[in-house]
Amino acid sequence: MGQKHKWADIPAGFDTPLSYAVSARDRSVLDMVNQAVHHKQVLLAYQAVVPARQQDRPAFYEGLIRVLDATGRVIPAKDFITQIEVTETGRIIDCLALEKGLRTLINYPDLRLAINMSARSIGYSRWIRTLKKGLSDDPTIGERLILEITESSAMLVPELVTGFMKELQAKGISFALDDFGAGYTSFRFLKEFYFDILKIDGQFVRGIATDPDNQVLTAALASIGQQFDMVTVAESVEKPEDAAYLAALGIDCLQGYYFGAPTVRPPWIDSALDRATA
Repeated sequence: MGQKHKWADIPAGFDTPLSYAVSARDRSVLDMVNQAVHHKQVLLAYQAVVPARQQDRPAFYEGLIRVLDATGRVIPAKDFITQIEVTETGRIIDCLALEKGLRTLINYPDLRLAINMSARSIGYSRWIRTLKKGLSDDPTIGERLILEITESSAMLVPELVTGFMKELQAKGISFALDDFGAGYTSFRFLKEFYFDILKIDGQFVRGIATDPDNQVLTAALASIGQQFDMVTVAESVEKPEDAAYLAALGIDCLQGYYFGAPTVRPPWIDSALDRATA
């Protein structure tokens, strides 16, 4: 059988059966995500962010959106997040994350919570309506809500981000610059952003206790945060020796699997159940 005949069923635009199979798989995942979002098959998983020098009590939690397939299993974010970021589905996911985060803050008035958003959702009418409703439902929400924007997303429209932040910070909302060091932030814009929290990307944190390169890079990134009076958070902390090194370095807060994986059953739910059945 000739090569030409073997590939006769591969549509134009695909070099090999493998490239076509990968593309078909990606389309299938995106179809699943679109369907899940349409039916609101999403939930938040919560991960603690702890003070580096007092690790027994979280400073706040991050609520991470999870999208479920038809069987209830989580669709890995890495399989779709880049593709949907530029689509309407990406905006709706931001809205659903905010809706669930605001509901959690209303239900648990002692909680402080960070929710992720894309700079592309600034000005998206449904997202803005959701936020305004949450703020009107509970006047304490502003000071307990943190909005996380990735470095790469913030740099898409830096002037728009700075204006957006200034308006919402006046309502008590804090902002975190996520994945710092992974993107290409212009230092000129960093001076103007006025982020409250700087989250150092995990690639510079993992194994830091024994990695001289990461030690130098994380120290440099942390010094930038300190210069601009931002709370520094090290992401992807997975080992006790790394946690100890980061605390000694002067990092303010730590987040990662060493302190617990993201969970859909956070500790305050069990505490509420205990009180209800006491």
